[in-house]
Amino acid sequence: MSQTHELLLNRELGQIEFNKRVLAQAEDASLPLLERLKYLCIVSSNLDEFFEVRIAWLKETAQLTPDRILADGATPLHVLDQVSTASHELVRRQYAIMSDVLFPALRQEGIVFLRRNEWTEQQQEWVKNFFANELKPILTPIGLDPSHPFPKVLNKSLNFAVELDGRDAFGRQSGIAIVQAPRILPRVIKVPPEVCGGHPHTFVFLSSILHSHVHELFLGMTVKGCYQFRVTRDSELTVEDEDLKNLRTALQGELRQRQFGDAVRLEIADTCPAHMEEFLLTQFNLQKKDVYRVNGPVNLVRLMQVPDLVDRPDLKFLPFLPSLPDALNKKLPLFDAIRKSDILLHHPFQSFQPVIDMLNLAATDPQVVAIKMTVYRTGTDSVLMESLIAAARAGKQVTVVLELMARFDEEANISWASRLEDAGAHVVYGVFGYKVHAKMLMVIRREEHGLRHYVHLGTGNYHPRTARFYTDFGLLTCNEEIASDVNDIFVQLTGLGRASQLKQLFQSPFSLHSMLLEAIEREVEHAQQGKPAQIIGKMNALLEPQVIHALYRASQAGVKIQLIVRGVCALRPGVQGLSDNITVRSVVGRFLEHPRVYYFRNDGEENVFIASADWMGRNLFRRIETCVPILDPKIKRRVIKEALKLYLEDNVNAWDMQADGSYKRHSSRGKDQCAQMILLEEYAR
Repeated sequence: MSQTHELLLNRELGQIEFNKRVLAQAEDASLPLLERLKYLCIVSSNLDEFFEVRIAWLKETAQLTPDRILADGATPLHVLDQVSTASHELVRRQYAIMSDVLFPALRQEGIVFLRRNEWTEQQQEWVKNFFANELKPILTPIGLDPSHPFPKVLNKSLNFAVELDGRDAFGRQSGIAIVQAPRILPRVIKVPPEVCGGHPHTFVFLSSILHSHVHELFLGMTVKGCYQFRVTRDSELTVEDEDLKNLRTALQGELRQRQFGDAVRLEIADTCPAHMEEFLLTQFNLQKKDVYRVNGPVNLVRLMQVPDLVDRPDLKFLPFLPSLPDALNKKLPLFDAIRKSDILLHHPFQSFQPVIDMLNLAATDPQVVAIKMTVYRTGTDSVLMESLIAAARAGKQVTVVLELMARFDEEANISWASRLEDAGAHVVYGVFGYKVHAKMLMVIRREEHGLRHYVHLGTGNYHPRTARFYTDFGLLTCNEEIASDVNDIFVQLTGLGRASQLKQLFQSPFSLHSMLLEAIEREVEHAQQGKPAQIIGKMNALLEPQVIHALYRASQAGVKIQLIVRGVCALRPGVQGLSDNITVRSVVGRFLEHPRVYYFRNDGEENVFIASADWMGRNLFRRIETCVPILDPKIKRRVIKEALKLYLEDNVNAWDMQADGSYKRHSSRGKDQCAQMILLEEYAR
């Protein structure tokens, strides 16, 4: 393998491979049944974003620069063909699992999704009343003719193409009408037990109700067919810097157009006839390969609500209560505990509450004079943001670096920006052209010997809800050098000037990439000197070519390299003469693996870092990221064990990557070792 592109795997196909691993969870009979249904939904949610962003980018690239050679050596059109084949197979398998495995198993447990041909007379009457009272009044059927052109179809909305025969009251004979399902209505509707023989968990799909009564929308005409469809559109936002005066105002204008970007995928019912498919393809300017025929609802994401509607704890993961670190169980006030020693939080096994408490205390503590925080994703309902607002209203100096371009969280962040500003906080949007992805919180407190800085640095977002489902690390510290670095970065983000030389932290886009290359090269030198050399990396994705080639060089020098990459990995492991000493594994389990942890043996010194950055070009060059060294020996041992060692020993949720980019479930005849379960048991309250 001499050519550069032969050393790298395709990014989009890697994302399909990741979704295969998630879908395998839906097939896994050892998992609780309703959790398996959630995994099925997660695949659909992942595919939605995949098409909205990656496929949209490939299509645009293929149109503008069709001869462009991508990192893996393929053209955009070639990749689109490969991804189309892989995506169609993934969706086919997904619906087969739903229809042939999950729905029958759920039915055996008394959780039933009724088909129209199964409805009893009593159920038909209930459906009829539901349609008349809840659905029909808010439907707006659009018969297509010169006065009624094909409507604007919202991104990912549920729609129906209705084929008609006859003439209406005005003598019109269109033949086709479009009915758009209101987004306000659930797609899965629970049927009252009294019309289901007392069974408490019976559901019908909104699409089934509309199908059965769509004729009532077209009186005097014959409905020849009714076919559900859903279109996915390009959802990437672009804000040009030319004449840009206010990023928030510009972004608000772009958001209004997101729902109507170029179409990239059409999902239709498998019963849809060829001529109707061709009609829809023409309307959306799509090709045959962009059509996904499905045997079931066109949006499986909406099934995610079902587990919440079913009171069956035996079909769900056992609940757990995250614990607090020992340092916070000694009844010391939080700031006193941080002064005593650094504190590591490992979510969701340990509670996110200390981060919430830190902000709550800062908002009310008269000794706190200032709070600075970065916000990437925090949700529409955030106790953290409310604390910042309260702090600003209390007269604290509150500075929030709020990333408006956090994909699909833009509207929530714009809303928080407005509320924070109204409360008197200083809100800035980072540096135009560089997303602020760093996770930093700093509280400045006036104490006996002057101002002291308390810092939280994390690998995950300041989002209390996802902190219950994502694994992440957070470090609470008042180390003076780390605090000084964090303050310098905040000054850099809010003001103007050159980047300062940091004492402990590494930062993208300035020093993190070069640090990684230097650390890898240092391991090469140790290996060449006959010393033990080792690199372990845990991250969400590995794509950056320079880092990958440095790892190849390290492997050839004899460095042992173990990578735990949850999602996409462009590196080829285990290739003779290239990457013999590199293994790549992915762990997919109950919680979404999210921390970024870097380990370099460094002749026994063992340099360990937690970071906000994956090893991707965007994180290392086009985002503002932080990487913090773990200085406390006790915490370092914890990170090595909990983030790396346990996951390298996992033989339950681990998948081994092959040189061609495919994955095989890790097989071991020894005792089951599940990293997430071990940590749950270790930190259970």
